[in-house]
Formats: sequence, structure tokens, C-alpha cells
Amino acid sequence: MIDILFIKTSSLGDVIHHMPALTEARKALPTATFAWAVEEAFAPLARLHPAVNEVIAVAWRRWRRSMLAPSTLAEIGESFRAIRAKRYDEIVDSQGLLRTAILARCARGRRHGYDSSSIREPLASMFYDVRHRVGYDLHAVERNRILSGLALGYAPQGAPDFGLDRTRFAAGGERYGVLLHATAEPRKLWPEANWVALGQALGDLTLVLPWGTEDERARSERLASALPRARVPERAPLDAVARLIAGARFVVGVDTGLMHLAAALGVPLVAVFAGSKPGLTGPVGGGAMTVLGAEGAPPSVEDVVAAAQAFVR
Repeated sequence: MIDILFIKTSSLGDVIHHMPALTEARKALPTATFAWAVEEAFAPLARLHPAVNEVIAVAWRRWRRSMLAPSTLAEIGESFRAIRAKRYDEIVDSQGLLRTAILARCARGRRHGYDSSSIREPLASMFYDVRHRVGYDLHAVERNRILSGLALGYAPQGAPDFGLDRTRFAAGGERYGVLLHATAEPRKLWPEANWVALGQALGDLTLVLPWGTEDERARSERLASALPRARVPERAPLDAVARLIAGARFVVGVDTGLMHLAAALGVPLVAVFAGSKPGLTGPVGGGAMTVLGAEGAPPSVEDVVAAAQAFVR
């Protein structure tokens, strides 16, 4: 049996964009065992993928806040021991950062990654045993698929398959839409007044406004106060959020990880771009979707309303 370790730790959108590579690797290597090293917050989502046999959670985001604390150092040591516990036939770091290359170097096995011309942090390529050239102008989903295929000996074929079956997660009953208004990057935001206008145009449909940070929660509550049938759910782990999104009639979202999750699940989607390039980070999936706006050119309220109403009818 072949043992494979994938390293793709964060962010949420990057983790989702790696899922088609897992699906394809399982088809090419049906008897292999796949482990995935991923940031602890995203571990519940990684566990939903049917090709994944083991999830190894790491906590770089939390560790860096107190890197020299004894408790942090002990936890880092424990995580590195978990990564070294097994010898892998192949290790694939599709993140391409120095911190993930260090994880790859810590693991036991043949290490694959991008070469210095294909990688976000060129120094990271020095930590790999085998370096692969993959076009940097390709969509993130395709870069992950190509790197994994080169490392594991197959050629990607067909449309991306995220391995997530919406019907497995969606609960019946309430009819609602989801508005994903929050993102960690201010340049990607769509103005709050636009979200209010959109919500009011959607009439009596229930609208759900998830959040991840306290600032995002405050924003959700401000929007909900202006919309008669909007609600702000409690914060939940990502597997529960996936079920919430899977059950939605439609999703409208800015360029953020949860928007990519909606696309991966095949939920009808209106993607709102304001500060990033759809060609490189746009949504990919098998469901109905409309992509509006571009870097520096956010879409109008009227265009987003029309796109969303098409999914409500």
C-alpha cells in the first residue's frame, strides 16, 4: 500500500482549491492511503473529503501569537512528532510557503513541491527532493491538480471534482439564502449599503449571514438589523457551516473561502469580485454560478440583484 502526505494548511479558499487534487489522486491510486496536514480550523472540512484517511492538524496561526511560550513549543513538538510518525512514499506540498516546506522537510519520505519559478516563496523550493514547474498564471485549482499529478505519476483529466456531495450535507425544510459579506481583505469587500439593498430586493426570503470573527459578527448584525427576515447564526465549525451552505437555495458572496465552499458544493452562486482577479481565484464548481465584477471594478447592486433573483424564481 502506498502512503501519501499532502500539505495544504491554509487559507480556507486554498484548502478548498486543493480538494479536486485529492479526488483525482484517489481515482489514480485507489489503494493508497492519504493523509492531509491542514490548519486546525480547517480540519473539520478536510475530514469531509471521502479520499482522506487521516487529517494531521497544525496550528501555525495560533502558534505565531506566542511562538516562544513553553506550551506552544510543546505543542509544536507534538505536531512534528505526529508528522514524523509514519514514513510516506510521497509527500506533496502544494502550499509553497516556507513554513509548509519546513513541515515537508520534517516528514519522512520523498518530498515534492513547486520549483523556484513556480512558487510563492522561492526559498521554500530548496526543501524539496523533487521540484516541479507549474505555470503561475494558472487557476489555483489547476496548479494543485497538476503538481499532484506530476508528483504521483498521472495526468489530470476532466473537470475538477471537489469530492463533496451537496445532497449528503443539505437538510430539508427551511427555504433560505446565504449572504457571505465578510472577508479578511478590505479590498475585497462590497459596501454594506449594497448588501442592504440586495437583501431588501429579495423580498420575504430568509437570509442567513455567517461570520468568523467578532468584526464580522458585528457587520452581520448591522446588516440583519436592516433586513426583516435576516438572521445571524452562532459561530460553528466548518463542517457545520458546510451543511448550512449546502442547504441554501442560493449564495451571494465576495471572494472569500466560504464562497469557494459554496461553489465546491454546487450551490447556485453569485460571486461578487471587487479587489481580486476572477481568472486566478474565481469560483470553480459544477453548479450554476454567475461571476460579477473584477479587480478595482465591483459590480452594481442592480446586476447582483438580477443574478440572485434568477436563482430565487
